Amino acid sequence: MTDEWAPVALVLVSHSRELARGAAQVAGQMAPRVLVVPAGGTDDGGLGTSFDRVDAALREATADGRAAVVLTDLGSAVLTSESVLELADDDLAARVRIADAPFVEGAVAAAVTAHGRADLAAVLASAQDAAASFGAASGASEPAAPVASGTAPDGEVRATAVLRNPLGLHARPAALVVRMLAPYDAAVQVDGVNAASVLDLMKLGAVQGDVLTITAQGPQASDAVARLVADVEAGFGEV
Repeated sequence: MTDEWAPVALVLVSHSRELARGAAQVAGQMAPRVLVVPAGGTDDGGLGTSFDRVDAALREATADGRAAVVLTDLGSAVLTSESVLELADDDLAARVRIADAPFVEGAVAAAVTAHGRADLAAVLASAQDAAASFGAASGASEPAAPVASGTAPDGEVRATAVLRNPLGLHARPAALVVRMLAPYDAAVQVDGVNAASVLDLMKLGAVQGDVLTITAQGPQASDAVARLVADVEAGFGEV
């Protein structure tokens, strides 16, 4: 699998070994081609952070020339990560960024973005944007009015599709949407939210039977919409 890893890996630094491993497992399921390295707990298995564990995780993550985004759970985990980078060689340090992002949501968002072979800046931005995705409470929104399939006068491609998944647009299909759309030169929205964000898609709360309004702009908008409609109607393999 090593030869197939995405160019940007993740390092998850937590005070709890179990939390780091659990978050890494969740992110890894969303993005199986992304190397996610947990670095949780102290050397003796207690609560806290370990310089040596973080150092080893960063070296594993950045092996073979990969870059890495570090996500942390608490302030002292940031300090430990910064200490490791201060003593690391310049080449490694230049390929690592510490994200100011929610630990679990940021890891999932960053992993899905990295799975599409995005660069370091894009993966870092995705992690940090996760704070805004769930940062503000939102009430129930009115369902989008269905629109006919086709191309609007402004060049925007539009279509609708019925969500067939029994559990709705949960984490797995949301991640599949983001990963599927990554190769297309198009900006795609589902019910008005960015289809390149797994968290924004999950936040819709779409359930089985909902009619999703899909819009897109860009050179490959028609192809992207057609593929997404087909995947939605097929239930993402869950029906």
